[in-house]
Amino acid sequence: MYAVIKTGGKQYRVSPGDVLVVEKLEGEPGAVVAFGDVLMLGDGEAVTVGAPLVDGASVAATLVETRKGEKVKIFKKIRRQGYRRTGGHRQAETVLRVTGITAGGSETKWDGEVSLTTKAELDARARGLDFATLNVSKKTLKAAAAAETVAKAKAPKVVDTAPAEAAPAPEPEAKATAPKKAAAPKAAKADAPESKPAATKAAAPKKTAAKKDDAAE
Repeated sequence: MYAVIKTGGKQYRVSPGDVLVVEKLEGEPGAVVAFGDVLMLGDGEAVTVGAPLVDGASVAATLVETRKGEKVKIFKKIRRQGYRRTGGHRQAETVLRVTGITAGGSETKWDGEVSLTTKAELDARARGLDFATLNVSKKTLKAAAAAETVAKAKAPKVVDTAPAEAAPAPEPEAKATAPKKAAAPKAAKADAPESKPAATKAAAPKKTAAKKDDAAE
């Protein structure tokens, strides 16, 4: 079974279990939303067209999240004037899960379980990021860190008044004395051969004064 409903000035064809993105609706995630503006019902070949609405027909859905849609760029320019402006707009939208259609006393329900996991969280998981800290601003993190520092400073300090036990003095380590090496006997010097007496120059006899006199005569 399917139905055509009207909301936000638009028409949507829905069936039980469909995910529907419509213009922003009031409500918290998990709230039940009912659409009474049913324009047409279809069940196989049987089609019921409203005039303009189908009496007694309604569509039930569960609100999953309200978020901002994709950004639409806005560019303005005035030629030959140097005027250029670039802007953007993100329209608020609501995501719904259609859970059932009621018409003519009969009701068609969806047997699945509604998950309230947002698209942003799914995207973060796909990128391997932690969604819990993804949207936390740096300002918030700094404020939390400052508050934690102040709390630690104001916390009373616990002073231990019990006398500290004297630590036992460490026992002197016995120095391992290595056994002294036995002195090797000195090798006896081989008797050096007797040195030959140095040759002495024979002193020439000095000329006596008498010989000088004979030479003078």
